[in-house]
Amino acid sequence: MPMTRSRRTALVIIGLVVVPLIVLASGAMWFWWQLDPPGGSGSKVEMEIQRGWGVPEIADELESKGVIGSSLVFSVYSRMNGDTSFDAGTYELKKHMGVRNAVKALNAGPRISYSVMTVPPGLWLPEVADRVAKVPGLDRQAFLDATTNNAVRSSFEPEGVNNLEGLLWPDTYNVEAEEDEIKVLKTMARTFEKKAEALGLANANVQGYGAYDVIKIASLIEAEAKVPEDRPLIASVIYNRLAEGMPLQIDATLIYARGDAKNRSISDADKEIASPYNTYANTGLPPTPIAAVSEASLRAALAPADTDYLFYVVSDKNGKHAFAETLEGHEENIAAARAAGLL
Repeated sequence: MPMTRSRRTALVIIGLVVVPLIVLASGAMWFWWQLDPPGGSGSKVEMEIQRGWGVPEIADELESKGVIGSSLVFSVYSRMNGDTSFDAGTYELKKHMGVRNAVKALNAGPRISYSVMTVPPGLWLPEVADRVAKVPGLDRQAFLDATTNNAVRSSFEPEGVNNLEGLLWPDTYNVEAEEDEIKVLKTMARTFEKKAEALGLANANVQGYGAYDVIKIASLIEAEAKVPEDRPLIASVIYNRLAEGMPLQIDATLIYARGDAKNRSISDADKEIASPYNTYANTGLPPTPIAAVSEASLRAALAPADTDYLFYVVSDKNGKHAFAETLEGHEENIAAARAAGLL
């Protein structure tokens, strides 16, 4: 029997109403399925949230790791609940744990994790920046820029100086995932302040030289001394030459003036470099420290040996130096070093 017009109309109306309802119901079921998938969670998954990631990046990473089935559902659900910011770091999640449990796990915060960063004494700021850049998420140039643009200042940094060379403490640091370049720089500067103040550097007056100059001297000692017993002796030479108005003639300052940390040898041409760091051409101390200083070098700069030495030269293969009060004695030490193949 042919279908009547009224019956066809009724079927159309039913289709227009029922089909969307079925689609809507199916969509709702799919959405709730993604929130709490049946069957329980699977194996453990480790996931890293990078600095600066928003909900879309996190959602895509969760889906790619198999933690959730839909990045779209995660994005919608997290925004509906006001969960739009999650801390950077490493998280331990599980496969197929679903959107709801994933959001809960991310809200709980990352597993405490650190990147170990070791900064030995004697490094220049660009070399320190190289170490910083090995920490995931940290940028070398951003750190280096912050050492000279007053983003972080040290209490030992004189007015008019905007250079943290020599004012960062060399040490091994545990850098947490949420730390940025400024936080790392601030930690290193504050650690230096704390250590230096404990040594009495804040009120230092060594033969008329205050704290910042003492740090400069410590950086010269750091660059020159190779064995512990030489540090206070090299300190005495520096103070004695300053008192005599003699140029310090410290090779390490020429290398610093040249700007090539990898090449530690010097030539006669280097002694003609036009730079305030050239202690062959200029008397007095360089304008800033030239390297990160150790506690041993700071102690030597604060308490130099009581000598009349004005000269030193390497005297054995371990880097120990021979010291002299006169040029004649120094020339004898140089001849001995050459005979031993040290020069």
